Amino acid sequence: MNQLLKRSEVPAEHRWNLDDLYPSREAWDREYQDVLSKLHDIKSFEGKLSEPAAIKQCFELEDAISLQMERLYVYANMKHHEDMADSAYMALSDKSKKLSVEVGEAMSFISPEILSLSDEQLQKLVADPELAFYKRTLEEMIRQKQHVLSKAEEALLAQVGNLSQAPSTIFGMLNNADLKFPKVKNEQGEEVELTHGRYIQFLESLNREVRKEAFQAMYATYAKQKNTIAATLAANVTKNMFYAKTRKYPSALEMSLYGDNIDKSVYTNLIDTIHEALPLMHRYMELRRKLLKVDQLHMYDLFAPLVDEYKLEISYDEAKSMVKESLKPLGEAYLDVLQDGFDNRWIDVYENEGKRNGAYSWGAYGTHPYVLLNHKDNLNSMFTLTHEMGHALHSYLSDTNQPYRYAQYTIFLAEVASTLNEALLMEYMLNKSTDPKEKMYLLTYYMDQFRTTVFRQTMFAEFEKIIHEKAEQGESLTPQLLSEVYYGLNKLYYGEEMAVDQDIEMEWARIPHFYNSFYVYKYATGFSAATSFAKQILEEGEPAVERYLGFLKSGGNDYSINILKKAGVDMSSPEPIKQAMSVFKELLDEMEALTK
Repeated sequence: MNQLLKRSEVPAEHRWNLDDLYPSREAWDREYQDVLSKLHDIKSFEGKLSEPAAIKQCFELEDAISLQMERLYVYANMKHHEDMADSAYMALSDKSKKLSVEVGEAMSFISPEILSLSDEQLQKLVADPELAFYKRTLEEMIRQKQHVLSKAEEALLAQVGNLSQAPSTIFGMLNNADLKFPKVKNEQGEEVELTHGRYIQFLESLNREVRKEAFQAMYATYAKQKNTIAATLAANVTKNMFYAKTRKYPSALEMSLYGDNIDKSVYTNLIDTIHEALPLMHRYMELRRKLLKVDQLHMYDLFAPLVDEYKLEISYDEAKSMVKESLKPLGEAYLDVLQDGFDNRWIDVYENEGKRNGAYSWGAYGTHPYVLLNHKDNLNSMFTLTHEMGHALHSYLSDTNQPYRYAQYTIFLAEVASTLNEALLMEYMLNKSTDPKEKMYLLTYYMDQFRTTVFRQTMFAEFEKIIHEKAEQGESLTPQLLSEVYYGLNKLYYGEEMAVDQDIEMEWARIPHFYNSFYVYKYATGFSAATSFAKQILEEGEPAVERYLGFLKSGGNDYSINILKKAGVDMSSPEPIKQAMSVFKELLDEMEALTK
C-alpha cells in the first residue's frame, strides 16, 4: 500500500475519539470563552496574597483555569496532529498556544507576590492548617525563590513565551510539512517516496543497497537545509541561555534539572557510566558485523535484520493480545484499565496523509489519556503500543489517585512505566520462544533497544551538553561545528572498527527532541530504572508489584528521585545504570553463545 489514506478514509475504530474531551467545536469555543472570563477573576487577587484565605481561593482558581487550559490545548493540538496540513486545526492549535501564553501572563504574579513575603511569613503559611493541601506547593515555591524575578520581570518573561516557542515550531513545520524526501527503490525495485514513517522500514531491509540509498537520501535532504536547521537549533540554545541567565542559574543544563530537583551528578553519572560500558557496545557492533557477513559495518547496517528470512508479522489485534498477556505480572486491576483503552478508542492507530509522525501518549486530567501511533504490522510497532500504553496507564493511575495539582508526574519519571512494559513484553516473548531463529531475532531487538534507548540517547545527551557549553563559552553553533561534534561522538560510541559514514554527521538536524532540551537523558535513566523494576517484579512478585503500582499512583506528589526511592530504585547512584548494563552484557553473552 504505497498510497496513504486521507484522514476521512480511516475507519472510526482505528481513530481516537476526541469527543470524550469535547463533543463539538462549539463546546471548545465555550470553554475558551470561559477561560478568558476567569482571567479577569484571577487578576482580582493581585496585591492580596498575604493572607491564607486569599491564597487558598487564588490557588483553587489557578487550578480550575490550568485544567481548562490543559484540555483546550491538548484537544486543539491533537486535532492538528490528525492532519498537519488541515488549516482549520492549524489555526486552532495556534489559538490554544496563544491562550496558553495569556494564561501564563495572567497568573505570573502569583509566585513572585507570595515570594515577596518575608521568610518568617512564608514559614507561617507552610504551617497554616488552612493551606495544608498546598504545603508542597509552598515548599516548592520557597525552593525556587532564588530563581523567581520581580513581578514586572515575570510578566515580561511570560510575554516572551510566544517567541520562545518559535525554534520548536519552525523546526516542526520544516520537518513535518515542508521537507520533501526523494523517491528511493524498495526491495522490489519500485520507486517509493521516502517518508519519516518509511525510513526505518528501508533501514530494516535485507537488501544492503536499499538501506544505503535510503540512508544517503535522508541525510542529503537534511544537508540541503543545514544552514536553516543549524540556525533554528542555535536559536533554541540561545533561548535556553537567555532563560538560565535571566533566572540566575549557573548553566542551561542546571536550569533544566532544577525543576525536577535533580543534581547535575545524575546527568554526568549517566554519561560516565555509559562511557565505561562502551567496550560492550563495540563488542555488540563486532557481533553485528559477523552476523551480517560484511567486511565492515556501516551506519546504515544498524537496523538490518541479523536473522535471515525471519520476519515477525504481527497484526494490530495480535499485538494487543500479546501485550495484555505479557503484562499479567502487574495484576488484574492494571489489565482492566488496559482493556478499557483498547475497547474505547483511546488509540489513533495507523498512519494517514498529513498525520504527525512518531508516537506519543497525551491527554488532560479528568478524561482518559490518548495514544497516537503510526502502526505497522511488525515487532517494533507492538513494542511501541506497549510503550505508549505504559505512559497512558501511568497517567490514568496518577490522575485517578491524585488531585489535579499533584497528579502530573515529571518527565524524569515518564519513561519508567513505558519501558517497564517493554521489558515485560520482551521477557514474555523470550520465555515463550522455542525457535533459535526467533530467539536470536528477539535478542537482537532487545539489544537494539539498549543501543537506541540507553547508548544513543546518552550520546544525544552528551551532544546537547557539549553544544550548550560551547555556546555558553561564546562559540558560534555553525552547521560545521554541530556536524563535527556529532560525528566525533558517533566515532566514540560505535568504536574504531565501525565505518562511521560521513553522512551521519547530519543526524543532529532531524532530532526533534533537541528542541526540548536536556530531555533525552531521561530515556536512558528511565530505561535503567525500568530494567531494575522489571528484575524486582519478576524475582519478588507481589511485594515488588505493590511498590511499583504505588509508584504509578504517586503522580508528582513528591520529588522524582524520592518517588523512585520509595518504590525501590535509587537513581541518585550509578547502580541502576550499572544494573542495566549487566543485563545488556547477559544478552550479549547469550547472543554470542547462539552464534557459535
